Amino acid sequence: MIKLPNLRDIFSSVISHDMAVDLGTASTLVYVEGKGIVLNQPSVVAIEKKTGMAIAVGDEAKKMLGRTPDEIKAIRPMKDGVIADFEICEEMLRAFIKMAQKRRSIVKPRVIVCVPSGITEVEKRAVRDSAEHAGAREVYLVAEPIAAAIGVGLPVSSPIGSMVIDIGGGTTEIAVIALSGIVSNTSIRTAGDEMDEAIVEYLRKSYSVLIGEQTAEDIKIKIGSAFPVEESREMEVKGRDLVSGIPRAVKVRSEEIREALREPINLIVLAVKKALEQTPPELAADIVDAGIVMTGGGSLLKGLDALLREETNLPIKVADNPRECIVLGAGRILESQDNFDNVLMQSRRE
Repeated sequence: MIKLPNLRDIFSSVISHDMAVDLGTASTLVYVEGKGIVLNQPSVVAIEKKTGMAIAVGDEAKKMLGRTPDEIKAIRPMKDGVIADFEICEEMLRAFIKMAQKRRSIVKPRVIVCVPSGITEVEKRAVRDSAEHAGAREVYLVAEPIAAAIGVGLPVSSPIGSMVIDIGGGTTEIAVIALSGIVSNTSIRTAGDEMDEAIVEYLRKSYSVLIGEQTAEDIKIKIGSAFPVEESREMEVKGRDLVSGIPRAVKVRSEEIREALREPINLIVLAVKKALEQTPPELAADIVDAGIVMTGGGSLLKGLDALLREETNLPIKVADNPRECIVLGAGRILESQDNFDNVLMQSRRE
């Protein structure tokens, strides 16, 4: 016997696709209710300068970074976890929502957007307006550390303290969570992008070679580390000689990159210590038992967990899918909003 599709399911899928969006500095992930993560794209838009029209979004636009002719400009509309270019961000969100929906809906979706815990009221309004103009019916905001904690499966609604360190592209969020709220938090605008910039600056000063953002990121992933956890490695790096102006290749060692990353990493370590100092004693005792969970793409830097373990003398664990924790948490909120209503900030026009 052929099983016919449920008419109610078909009707509801055509009416609306509610979604959760992790609008990150480096990448944007979209979770659609009932489907899971359906989109993971770089937060990059390529525009035609003359018309201001977007010609590529996501992966296609990222390939153009640092490679465009004068008529085209590849832009990252997010900076330090917040919107830097309102119009371009709106274009990007609209394109991502369209990609995620796949088919046209009768009713605009409700959208939960993850934002840094240190976001200002003006920045909240910019996120809300961008999401509304991109096609959202209602916009809710959730702090990234809470979404990350829910995504990891920590008991956020209980009185037991949980600590999360989320290192993204633009911000590092450190928060102690209990009873569905952030008890203490530290949000610094030092994260993956600043690590890349530190590598660019090191090669400029030490070798008089200029490299691009994507090359710096590649170096960080392949031989970057925060702690001497393995034997020395080497990598050939190609860039432009600042003296002659001619392209050339240089070999860099993992120790050099570790030294280049020292400053941004030290800022993250100091922020973690500051967050621990601000934690109430009872919750601090919980953290000694349960440890700290690291999420976000930046937490994948080799040896960073080992360095934090040494600096804090606490158990540190990197989440299984650190890049997806935030959007998975926001997705769980979306799937059972009644259970998580108290962690949301509804953001709508007064």
